[in-house]
Amino acid sequence: MGCGKNFETGNCVCDILREIVEAQNDVVENCCATSCEQSISDLLGETDQGNGLDTVPVILYCKDSCAPFKGFGANPDDIGDMVASFYFRVKRVDDDCCAVVELLRDPGDTDDNPENPVDQDTNPLCATGICMTVDLNCFCHVTCLPAVNAF
Repeated sequence: MGCGKNFETGNCVCDILREIVEAQNDVVENCCATSCEQSISDLLGETDQGNGLDTVPVILYCKDSCAPFKGFGANPDDIGDMVASFYFRVKRVDDDCCAVVELLRDPGDTDDNPENPVDQDTNPLCATGICMTVDLNCFCHVTCLPAVNAF
């Protein structure tokens, strides 16, 4: 499985995220030890680790700065309670490479605004219900983490 196996938009980040959405939708409605391809295989159960997994967490990197993208959103239970995350679950990718991504966070993480991805607690990464729409043409790189059960 390579970049753009099922899609040919000319945008590698867009194409791989579309493949992730398809794989995630196969298990939940709506060569390297760690890679996007390995995470997708694990999610689909093509390896021993596939049971019970529903999400491929991703980190997106902004095109101009190559810095990890940090998303912000309001806690669904309290609009005044804002949180940030570098980790996302891809929910949908449109034909024009706009994507809906959901912030993933460790529910026990007390740092609402981590400085970088390694400062953020990730065990476990869980769905937050906080979604945003992003233009995938603004990103130059995607890092996939091992598939997890985020729900």
